[in-house]
Amino acid sequence: MTETTAAPVPSDHIMAVYSRAPLAFERGEGARLYTTEGEAYLDCMAGIAVNALGHANPKLVGVLKAQAEKLWHTSNIFTIPNQEKLAKALTDATFADEVFFGNSGTEAIECAIKTARKYHWATGQPERVDIIGFDGSFHGRSIAAVNASGNEHYLEGFGPPLPGFVHLPFGDIDAIKAAIGPTTAAVLLEPVQGEGGARAWTDAQLTAIRKLCDETGILLIYDEIQCGLGRTGKLFAYEWATDAAPDIMAVAKALGGGFPVGACLATAEAGRGMTVGSHGSTYGGNPLAMAVGLASVEELVKPELQAHVREIAGYFTQQLEGLKERFPDVVVDIRGRGLLIGVKLATPNREFMQHARDERLLIAGGGDNCVRLLPPLVLTVEEASEAMAKLERACERARAKAQSPAGTNAA
Repeated sequence: MTETTAAPVPSDHIMAVYSRAPLAFERGEGARLYTTEGEAYLDCMAGIAVNALGHANPKLVGVLKAQAEKLWHTSNIFTIPNQEKLAKALTDATFADEVFFGNSGTEAIECAIKTARKYHWATGQPERVDIIGFDGSFHGRSIAAVNASGNEHYLEGFGPPLPGFVHLPFGDIDAIKAAIGPTTAAVLLEPVQGEGGARAWTDAQLTAIRKLCDETGILLIYDEIQCGLGRTGKLFAYEWATDAAPDIMAVAKALGGGFPVGACLATAEAGRGMTVGSHGSTYGGNPLAMAVGLASVEELVKPELQAHVREIAGYFTQQLEGLKERFPDVVVDIRGRGLLIGVKLATPNREFMQHARDERLLIAGGGDNCVRLLPPLVLTVEEASEAMAKLERACERARAKAQSPAGTNAA
């Protein structure tokens, strides 16, 4: 099989903030993507957990076409009927009482932070502004979101860190207890970290954090932008734990099945400070997005889909553990939950992603030298088996490179 070059494709007219692979896709179907040259790739990346129902899902395509012929955009000055329907679908399925719609996960996080701080302002404690986050976290690219995230690299060159954000070691409950004080507003975490290396909080830890927030009068915010909406085998990852529901939650990615939709969910109590004029969006919750989002959620809430995710995830976990045993010089650890799977490597993860692409398999990168498998939730057992065969060959490529004179010298 012909190997592709790893060199990024330059552009004269696009801001140089991406290191792109030299691939361009023109169409997709299910778990397959097809390049402009007609080559087929098995997609275990799904636009970074976005295309949860696969590419060109017939139901989503049909809804999009029908809505596009009627109405795209009005304004939140007016009632948007499908906004009401989608909000009800989300609140019926979760802890929440109310929803704010935006266009992205970043916007959902911004709303979550504002909601938490405004809650304490409304309850007579305006000094409570600090958001406790964790190392390895990723919450988006806006100034507030990168300050909330536990990665200093994303702050470089953008001025001094904003006040009001505290970062603690991942998984350290004692550190959370010690950090909570009179200016603390909320704890913000991803139940399963995505970019941070697919690290999952245990169910017991989530329950303990919920209890701690209740005892200290602060709010609990979950970022389920990547791990939510069926990816772990339940509609939301927090549902695996006992009595661990949040006060506020940010979701996006799979919410629109590929169409830009983000949402901030909250209890009525947590959202009490968000009154008329305190927040808003021009495009958020537009008729086109809401039609697609509603169709997506109608599929994602189905118990049979979540059962299928658990089946495929179990298969991957078993097979990946076997891969780890056969390639201990390549695979160090298997992490994550459901179909948010992290593979920690002994070889450079960017090189391994290229090895996978050489096998016509798409996987995502991740922190702590991990790669992530984030396939469409509708991936079949046969496609999962095909993915494992391609991963095995990628491991063989990685081993061969490490053992070659050039690889030895590079190490």
